[in-house]
Amino acid sequence: MKELTLKAKLDNIPEVTAFIDGLLEAHDCQMKAQVQIDVAIDELFGNIARYAYGSGEGEATVRFEFDEASRMASVTFEDAGVPFDPLNVEDPDVTLSADERKIGGLGIFLVKKTMDALEYARRDGKNVLTMRKRI
Repeated sequence: MKELTLKAKLDNIPEVTAFIDGLLEAHDCQMKAQVQIDVAIDELFGNIARYAYGSGEGEATVRFEFDEASRMASVTFEDAGVPFDPLNVEDPDVTLSADERKIGGLGIFLVKKTMDALEYARRDGKNVLTMRKRI
């Protein structure tokens, strides 16, 4: 397991992405899976940076684990912000035109569709979201 803790700021998305990409590349990750994970990092870490701490500041920890036997990469995001389970967000109606749809929700929807598994828990006063992707 490897982890990185940093301020939950939009400016730190490239650092989180580079951290995870380096680990994925060390495990010979397919480019398609890496791009999907990068998009998910942008969405999930971006949401933490925008909403977890309101107008205040806080930290987020990003953890990487890899199971060689199943080729499953796990990326966990942990923050002490307001409780929020993104898996309970209603999926947008993608049959509607962009003008007819409510604003928001497409990023989480995309993450749900591209990852093999997503799990959320509220533990010890923290949001803990884990995404898993076979690479």
